[in-house]
Parts: sequence; C-alpha cells; structure tokens
Amino acid sequence: MAGVAAAWGVHWLLPAVPLLTAAVVLGIVAAHLPGARGLVRGVCRAGLSFAGKRLMRLGIVLLGLKLSLNDVLGLGWATVAMVLGVVAATFCGTWWLGRRMGLRGDQPLLIATGYSICGASAIGAVSEVSESDERDVATSVALVTLCGTLAIAVLPLLQHPLGLDDVAFGRWVGASVHDVGQVVATAQTAGPAALGDAVLVKLVRVAMLAPLVAALATSVRARGRAKAAAGEGTAGEGAKRRPPLVPLFVLGFLAMTALRSTDLLSTAALDTAAHAQELLLAAALFGLGSAVHLPSLTRTGARVAALGLCAWVVIAGASYAGVLLTT
Repeated sequence: MAGVAAAWGVHWLLPAVPLLTAAVVLGIVAAHLPGARGLVRGVCRAGLSFAGKRLMRLGIVLLGLKLSLNDVLGLGWATVAMVLGVVAATFCGTWWLGRRMGLRGDQPLLIATGYSICGASAIGAVSEVSESDERDVATSVALVTLCGTLAIAVLPLLQHPLGLDDVAFGRWVGASVHDVGQVVATAQTAGPAALGDAVLVKLVRVAMLAPLVAALATSVRARGRAKAAAGEGTAGEGAKRRPPLVPLFVLGFLAMTALRSTDLLSTAALDTAAHAQELLLAAALFGLGSAVHLPSLTRTGARVAALGLCAWVVIAGASYAGVLLTT
C-alpha cells in the first residue's frame, strides 16, 4: 500500500506521469534503495509477489469494463483489421527477433506480448500461463514501461512532421503505445478527438489479450502432453501442471466486456471500477518492479535494449502505415 500511495503522490504532483508508470519505477527504486532493499527482498517479498500475480489478475478482470463491443464496431472493420495486423506483426516479429538474439527464458515472449498488446498488464497475464521466471517478468515490464514512457514525450513531436491530423494521430498512438495510461497521456496533447480514438483503438488491442492467452495455454498443454508421452514426467504430473485452456481471469475479462456492452452499469459504477482497476494494477506493477535486479541485467542489458528499440520501430512503423491506409 505504501508503494501505491507513493506512486499516486508522484502522479498527483506530475499528472503527465501515469500512475502505473510511477508504480513500476518506484518498485525498481525500492529494490535498490539501501533503506528499503532488505525489506523488499526479505519480509515483504511474499506480499510483493502476491501483488504481482493475484492483484494483477483482478486488475485485468476489471480492465474488461473499459471495452464495449459497440465502441469497437463504431471504429469500422478497416480500423479493427488494421489493429489486428499491427498486433500480429509486432508480436511475431519481436518474438522471432528475441529468440534469434538469444535472450534468456521467456523474455522474447513477454516482451513481444507487452509491446503488441497492452504493456505490463499483458506481460502479467501471459506470465501466469507460461509460469515465467519472476526475473524475466520484471525485466520485460521494466523495458516496456520505459519505452512507453518515452513515447509520451516523443510521439507528440512527430505528429505534424508525419502529416497526421488529430484523429489520425490518436489512432496512431492507440495502435503503437503500450499501456492504456500512457496512451491517454500521449494522445491528450492533441485534444479530445485524438484522445477518444486513441483509447478505442487501444482497447481493441487489449481485447487481443484473451485469444493470445488461450492460444498460449493450448501450447503449454500440448507441450505437457508431449513430455508425458516422451517419458519426461508422469501423466499425473503433466495433468497437475498444465494450465486451463482459458484461465479464469481471462473469462472474467470477457465477462466484464460483455457486461459493459449491455449498458446496464451506471457511470458512477464504471468510474469506481476504473479507480479500483488502476489501484490493483499499480500494486501489481510495484510488486513486479521490486523484483528487478539491475546488476543482473548487465549480461543481457544491451540485447534487451536492442530488442526493445527494434520492437518500438516495428510497432510505430506498422501502425503509422495502417493509419495512413485506413483514414
């Protein structure tokens, strides 16, 4: 709670800094601050890990209330198809390049997910299914958060040189910036028209989280069956470890999206859920940030940074081309 309160304080003092970005950064700082480092790695570790996993799931469920099927249909099929293409190109290209660069563990998968869909929230969701190492998750979250934060300053400077009007700029931001809060912070610089379209396009990307997690769960189950058939584990162990085809928190996300589409919820209820969702994700991201150990990143730091830069170029270029074709 102290980490969330501190992140909220930073956001209140500097509104341009999204709450979730502040939470990740403060988590990293706490993990390396002499006075707090012992607590973060010792007595508080279990609670921080709980926040990074369990509270992340609850936050993702409530994230579904931001998405309405009617809003998606209002964008038009051309824009929806453009977003799907950008997500696919970014995810596949980043994952392939990360594996070619020899990044450790699930880092290629997690970074590809974060860049292509919705930043740290997507990384948290996928890591639950893939049972990724906490250090890989923390590194991926830190990288995606850094690039998304840089986008807040860089993308508004490119609007006029790239010849984008406010609506086109908003759609470019929504298709290329990672976290929802970062999208809002970036797009609001061009006014309400840009902000509205940016959020809608971004939420279409968020909707891709459910099929991706389901596909990954199917892959993990298939690998478990293959290992059991090869004699690398007993059938009981494979059945015990394999994840559900569609995790409960993804079903919850879809249920919340369906509920939002009915227009049964009042504005007050949606606002309350939005605040709760942001606080839950802030707590989760502070927990993930506290697992980052900067000295251990020196071995792969250059490769991770290079992958992040390449992924940023891919998603910005693909989304820019898509916006030009659909507006």
